[in-house]
Amino acid sequence: MRPWSAIPIADCGEPLLELPGALLRLEPHPYAALGAPYGPGASPFRLRSGVIERLLLADAALRRQQPLWRLAIFDAWRPLAVQRFMVEHATAEECRLRGVDPGQPSPEREAVQAEVGRFWAPPSDDPATPPPHSTGAAVDLTLADAEDQELSLGSPIDAIGAVSEPDHFAPGAAGAADSEAQEWHRRRTLLHSAMAGAGFAQHPNEWWHFSWGDQLWAWRSAAASARYGRWLGAD
Repeated sequence: MRPWSAIPIADCGEPLLELPGALLRLEPHPYAALGAPYGPGASPFRLRSGVIERLLLADAALRRQQPLWRLAIFDAWRPLAVQRFMVEHATAEECRLRGVDPGQPSPEREAVQAEVGRFWAPPSDDPATPPPHSTGAAVDLTLADAEDQELSLGSPIDAIGAVSEPDHFAPGAAGAADSEAQEWHRRRTLLHSAMAGAGFAQHPNEWWHFSWGDQLWAWRSAAASARYGRWLGAD
């Protein structure tokens, strides 16, 4: 159970819409390229209408601070089938990296599952505990330069481990001027500032994950309830 799982949901009924052309997409979409089962016509680059409005505000705020940069969208809406596929993929990949057999029960496999679970929400079909991306309220994103090339923020999106925590590079940034750690921390801070200014809440373990209106957002902003539950209109 996540700390936000008990927060009630009062879905406001906003539609799930395609991201406008003003927002940069990182394509080809990484999970679709892996074969994730989105289904015919089920674009991952969709969010609830109110979330899109705030994402545009965040992009404009970023450009005021750093005129040659912009937000770059890595992933947005996910149906449950894709969430399930990606949890299995992430677990198998982490097992491979650690030399663990993913098909055999072991303490090592349990350790991998626990670590993966810090970053990937379980694909729950309980309407009271939807994975954040299944609601259309969560977005994974980074920064891009004037040529629309993705900038480094110190770890790849979806990296498993402490390096993905938002403030991971803060100690290094404080201890060494003009270091890579300082620049990565500055970029992560800039991304957070732009998104928080538009009302988004950041996942505590992931520098790239922000949401508005879901249970995680309600938990971090002390809202009485979430505005969005699992999107039921397309999966």
